[in-house]
Amino acid sequence: MDFQLPDHLADIREHAQRLAAAYDDDYWLERDEKKEFPWAFYNDFAEAGWMGTVVPEAYGGAGLGIMEAATLLREVAGSAGAMNAASALHLTIFGMGPVIHHGSEEMKQRYLPATASGELHVSFGVTEDDAGTDTSRIRTQAVRTDKGWIVNGKKIWNTKAQQAQKVLLLARTTPREECKRKLDGLTLFLADIDRNHCEIREINKLGRNAINSNELFINDLPVSDEDVVGEVGRGFYQLLDGLNPERILISAEACGIGFRALDIATRYAKERTVFDRPIGQNQAIAHPLADSYSELLASELLWQKAAWAYDRGDEAGPLANMAKLRCGEASFRACDRALQTFGGFGYAREYHVERYWREARLMRIAPISNEMVLNFIAEHVLELPRSY
Repeated sequence: MDFQLPDHLADIREHAQRLAAAYDDDYWLERDEKKEFPWAFYNDFAEAGWMGTVVPEAYGGAGLGIMEAATLLREVAGSAGAMNAASALHLTIFGMGPVIHHGSEEMKQRYLPATASGELHVSFGVTEDDAGTDTSRIRTQAVRTDKGWIVNGKKIWNTKAQQAQKVLLLARTTPREECKRKLDGLTLFLADIDRNHCEIREINKLGRNAINSNELFINDLPVSDEDVVGEVGRGFYQLLDGLNPERILISAEACGIGFRALDIATRYAKERTVFDRPIGQNQAIAHPLADSYSELLASELLWQKAAWAYDRGDEAGPLANMAKLRCGEASFRACDRALQTFGGFGYAREYHVERYWREARLMRIAPISNEMVLNFIAEHVLELPRSY
């Protein structure tokens, strides 16, 4: 067992740090306040080829794994941009996983090169307000016609829907009561976000405001048979090749934000003098920061193990979920302690730690709440009776 970072991962870290360093805290504060998508930042990473990190080389990508993608995004999130920066990139990087693993050859030829170049933006259309985390109860329906499918329904928390041309859309194609298993009968489509059939309404939210989150209202949206991802009725299972990588990448990003906040708080604790001594000399400041450092370091090992397992083709669901739980908790604690270290200044926007705090809070509820992660571990790892 070798814990030395391989050279190619060290190169990825160094390149990501260098690109991200060109965009400072003031740039990200302005994007956040104005709710402006960070196009200059996105285009720099796209031009450098990072959007195609996991896209196979045959379709213009680098053909790398989730370990490489997570390493990249850990450094991006550890920059001044925090979650705004990571979210600008990560859906493009991991979101087409179901297409890579289950799409037809024609679909791959048509969409993956544009994904690798960063030209194609895709939103995730899974969550619904009535169903929540009970995906089997989504109400969006796709009805087969002579020309393909017609989709009607509503999705929420669609990230980047305002920039996206396509949506990975999960819809019910067989009524739930007619299925042997409740998650059968769902089909995944790579559908157009056709403004003649889709209305987008932005959701005002606590943080990560440079990246829009939206409600998507779908009215008689036509989708062709060629845009079905994988098998009809098996969409949920094919979607897992997007969900598990997402949880691993979110975990890495959480660690990046936590270490960013911790670094800034540590420097401040060394420089800020009260009662003729640096505040970092006080154990009430030093111990929480030291504790968070140890938590983040342990959490980092967990997301790396999850990425390693996924790339090997092992069952990665439990590790991906546990990494998301531990990294999200460690990140928020680190950001909260960083804010506390700054005292009243921590509440001021100009010091930026409040922005990290707001963005780290998201990791405890998205893409799945920590309570549901614990339910998953209890049922599927410990084999305890299902509680819901």
